[in-house]
Amino acid sequence: MKRKIYHMAIAAGLLLTASPLLFSQDAYQKKREEMVQYQIAGRGITDKATLNAMRTVPRHLFVPENLRSRAYDDGPLPIGYGQTISQPYIVGYMTEAIRPKPDFRVLEIGTGSGYQAAVLAKIVDKAYTIEIVEELAGQATKRLQKLGYDNVQVRFGDGYHGWKEHAPYDAIVVTAAAEFIPPPLVEQLKPGGIMIIPIGSPFMVQTLMLVEKKGGQIKTKSLFPVRFVPFTRE
Repeated sequence: MKRKIYHMAIAAGLLLTASPLLFSQDAYQKKREEMVQYQIAGRGITDKATLNAMRTVPRHLFVPENLRSRAYDDGPLPIGYGQTISQPYIVGYMTEAIRPKPDFRVLEIGTGSGYQAAVLAKIVDKAYTIEIVEELAGQATKRLQKLGYDNVQVRFGDGYHGWKEHAPYDAIVVTAAAEFIPPPLVEQLKPGGIMIIPIGSPFMVQTLMLVEKKGGQIKTKSLFPVRFVPFTRE
């Protein structure tokens, strides 16, 4: 499979010419506030950086245009090519779970529409994200560029092997269900690093797992049942 890396070089003034819908007074602001209040904070997410990021990122611009009226609903939505944008609560939970900090370097496996990467980019220093569906990788790159997320790099390729060139990572977020924890991703975690990943059979209920690298050992913790699209390989 041919690999491509999409680099982002964003002009500092790009957002000044963006659509009015991108600003705090856009038509979807109330829906975004309600999403955070009832679906995320209301279910126990307390990390201020996570809540602020999800209050800011325009989720409706990361879903197909015909589904924008449902962008802030309490559930996943299809984005084409058999993929979905995750339920807002799951995005919030997975973001909080990695304990993100401003100096973090984070790897995401499964870019999709780019929404999770955008949420991470609001909090961390650098976000790297890999998508195996070439069309989605291209679309996400253009979308993130247009919206000014210049601290994100998107790569088209197989996420199983991670992105060694930018390792080690403070955290890794996997948004597709794998049958086991990929060893290359564990290797690319920093000592003290955290990975969150759904583990289980495709098209079945899986378990969201927290993986921590401590003192040369790997510790895992089962969180709760989830249902994600399969971890696709080359």
